Amino acid sequence: MVKMNSRWQVTSIQTTLWCCLLFTLLLAKNVYALSTVKASIDKNPAMINESIVLTIIADDDIHRNALDTSALLDDFIVGRTSVSSQTNMVNFKTSRTTQWQIILIARRAGELIIPALKIENIASKPIALNVLAQGDKTQENRQQDIFVTSKLSSTEVYVQQLVTLTLKLHFSVELKSGSLTEPSLPGANIEKVGQDKQTDTIINGKRYRVVEQTYAITPQQSGEFTLAAPVFSGDIMTASKRRSSFLSFAQTKPVSVRGDEISLTVKASPSSYPNQDDWLPSELLSLHQEWQTNGNSLKDNIFNVGEPITRTITLTAAGLAKAQLPEIVMPNTQGLKIYPDQAQLHTNLTKERLVSQKVQNFALVPSYAGEFTLPEMSITWFNTITNKTQFATLPAQKIIVEAGEVPITNQATPVITSQTKQAQPTSSTITPTVKVIQKESLLTWIFLSLWLLTTLFWLIHIRYLKRNNNEIPRQLNNNNHQTNANHYLALLAACKKNNASQALNLILPWLNQLLSNKNIEISTIAQAESQVNDQNFATALNDLQQHLYGKSALVGAPSWQGDTLLASIQKLNKQKQAIKTTNEKHSLNP
Repeated sequence: MVKMNSRWQVTSIQTTLWCCLLFTLLLAKNVYALSTVKASIDKNPAMINESIVLTIIADDDIHRNALDTSALLDDFIVGRTSVSSQTNMVNFKTSRTTQWQIILIARRAGELIIPALKIENIASKPIALNVLAQGDKTQENRQQDIFVTSKLSSTEVYVQQLVTLTLKLHFSVELKSGSLTEPSLPGANIEKVGQDKQTDTIINGKRYRVVEQTYAITPQQSGEFTLAAPVFSGDIMTASKRRSSFLSFAQTKPVSVRGDEISLTVKASPSSYPNQDDWLPSELLSLHQEWQTNGNSLKDNIFNVGEPITRTITLTAAGLAKAQLPEIVMPNTQGLKIYPDQAQLHTNLTKERLVSQKVQNFALVPSYAGEFTLPEMSITWFNTITNKTQFATLPAQKIIVEAGEVPITNQATPVITSQTKQAQPTSSTITPTVKVIQKESLLTWIFLSLWLLTTLFWLIHIRYLKRNNNEIPRQLNNNNHQTNANHYLALLAACKKNNASQALNLILPWLNQLLSNKNIEISTIAQAESQVNDQNFATALNDLQQHLYGKSALVGAPSWQGDTLLASIQKLNKQKQAIKTTNEKHSLNP
């Protein structure tokens, strides 16, 4: 019986404790219900375009979206808003708070009112704020810690005329983080120029760190425009003391600074401009040329056949982006093959003026010696300083190409003597040395004897004579074949080794020997293409010259591959040799 009473007492005590706890929780809910909403600002007065931190504190745990800030939009630009909640317990007393920090920037100077803000039908008190304009005498003794300046190189431009915008962020406090908005303008191309620059400066005795950004703006339509004000948003480091005077803790404070708006007038292109489709407004535009050959500058415009000639044309324009620079086109000239290189573009910013350059290289290959006239080159542009149409011109000029020896670099032409008929190998290639024994006299006597025997015993020995006569042309042409083989084998070796320079040097000697029956001396590649009249061969030669004198020779493209030329040479050599053998065979038949 005693045990039952003890158990009943324990259960009763537990039930009582649970009821007390539940009552306490219900009471706490009523005790910690929202009762006050307080508002404060971090500075008063404040400068125009300077950020103000508005702090709203509610004495309860409130949802972050419970605060309505729409009433601030009439007089302020509302920036970043941060929300935090905190719970404290001291001597078994619990307190809860919810805090909003709102960045505000005044839209105008003067006396402004931060209106009362409500949370669950409980409102804060309104705050009177004095906003000072720039240069206000009241603000002379108080300088801003952070401010932004912006400047256009010109506030009145023509359509598609480039203008530079310079943004400078000044700050005298330690920045933890931040970002500056990029400029925006309807119907304009905007591009950042270069990297950010950092400098130091002193303004009215106060030292500032300055971060500078530059943008190139090209309006694409005429009219009156307003360039949006730049806005900086970030956090700065502040020091607050807690618990003791010798302990300090770094804190961050949100800031936001707004620059000034800038008006821009964009004028349409004049109707008197010759070609509206090629409208090119600039402060200064010029054309310049240089000549080079074999890596050295050349005077008097005198060149030699077979030498690579490089003509470099530079287009320089002030107040134009590199994407606006027109294409440089060199007109065709009879007798000259022109190989344009990839254009090189450069941009440089000097004293708020953007200067762009386009450098274009042209490789010229003359087909023969003589005098060539290069046509005039002209670019039409509009001078935005004088408001007149002008022309950048390279006048027509003459170049002289002198005839010279066949360009065989490090190559000695094989010499065949009448006594030995032995071909000498070239110094730059390894070719088999073929000894040719002079048999011309012996063959002549055999030939005469055979013809005598043919006359006497024609009916009896006709088959025998034909069989011997078939061997004679092979022996007669042996010398020519051996000599031609020297060039031919060397040329094949150069193609297999992908040696472009050596292959080009061997083309003419090989063709002169191969086509010797035509009694024509081939001295240029153009003549070689004309005499051979084979499209595959011409294409292979053009690729070879393009590699040596075109873009590949200037900028170091991948090595030349001789497979195409090798196949053309083998095919052509086989065809010509077959024709020779057939003709000689028919000429010897009775």
